[in-house]
Amino acid sequence: MRTIDDISFSGKKALVRVDFNVPLDEQFNVTDDTRIQGALPTIKKILNDGGAVILMSHFGRPKDGPTDKYSLKHIVNHLSKALGKPVQFATDSIGEDAVKKASNLKSGEVLLLENLRFYKEEEKGDADFAKKLAALGDVYVNDAFGTAHRAHASTSIIASNFADNKVVGYLMAAELENAQKVLEHADKPFTAIMGGAKVSDKLQLIESLLNKVDNLIIGGGMAYTFIKAQGGKIGDSLVELDKLDLALDLMKKADEKGVNLILPTDAIIADSFSNDAPHYAGANNEIPDDKMGLDIGPKSAEHFAQIIKASNTILWNGPMGVFEMDSYANGTKLVASAIVAATEGGAFSLIGGGDSAAAISKFKMTEHVSYVSTGGGALLEYMEGKELPGVKAITE
Repeated sequence: MRTIDDISFSGKKALVRVDFNVPLDEQFNVTDDTRIQGALPTIKKILNDGGAVILMSHFGRPKDGPTDKYSLKHIVNHLSKALGKPVQFATDSIGEDAVKKASNLKSGEVLLLENLRFYKEEEKGDADFAKKLAALGDVYVNDAFGTAHRAHASTSIIASNFADNKVVGYLMAAELENAQKVLEHADKPFTAIMGGAKVSDKLQLIESLLNKVDNLIIGGGMAYTFIKAQGGKIGDSLVELDKLDLALDLMKKADEKGVNLILPTDAIIADSFSNDAPHYAGANNEIPDDKMGLDIGPKSAEHFAQIIKASNTILWNGPMGVFEMDSYANGTKLVASAIVAATEGGAFSLIGGGDSAAAISKFKMTEHVSYVSTGGGALLEYMEGKELPGVKAITE
């Protein structure tokens, strides 16, 4: 696979697919610029080579064409400050303004195109739309791992217009390298920690990991499906009733493969889904009908931490509870702290994007783990063994 280091951008215009789908507050201020920061090394490399940069990204899910709420114009000032130089903005992605500004772009300058999803052709993977985008630049750089699992116009279809002038950026390369390290070169013991709401969301990943890990820790809302399947009383906790047999089957497979599948034994049990609701620690298979489990309990957190600290490779995807509410954040925080401790002791830790990345950021531990993926769904699919269209397009 060709990377950004395999080409000189001197005198060239690089069309760079980034993932600037960042959260904004009501005043359109960027509240988390992790994805912007992740793209800066690639942008700076091109500029330092003497090239020009044309950035393209999706933003949100606009359903009816151009919408002010989903305009990328809102991030221009933040991006300019992060980059340390002014960023031009085109009010379209393939229209007259985009073509004119891209044509006039000089070496050392940066242009951001308007939201690609203002065109339905983007998500449809339309070849003509991709060709119009491709005409704006000389070299195609895909640095948007978070969208690499989508066969959209700007993430995969476009690459065929660039022959050998297509490479992956630093962020994409790092994502693939770190995922490969866990998938193919994991030092034992290898522990995977799966959390989040639903077993169904992680089913294929769990199936894949059962062939690789020594320990599989299950937490979050998905744990209650396993507990219910074993005959536990889970009250009003989150559960997938149609996945009870599946949960038992996964436990059986883990046992057959010699994988230590660990479920929580206690929970923080609350009267309602509220940060201010009365709550207490108790057995998570004896939850009253009118209450719900919203975090793993202290005994489970301690048990999980012991296993994590004894591991040499750690993959974490999904929180242990409703960490956004401080009353139910402790389990996730203790797991994060254990991962940090293991990492400081020499383990390799990969944090699998999405809520896990948000949690580790909330606890200010991002700098203390080996790698935090920006991938989300793309990482999950890659870990499941699926071929990512955005990666395949660069390597063809």
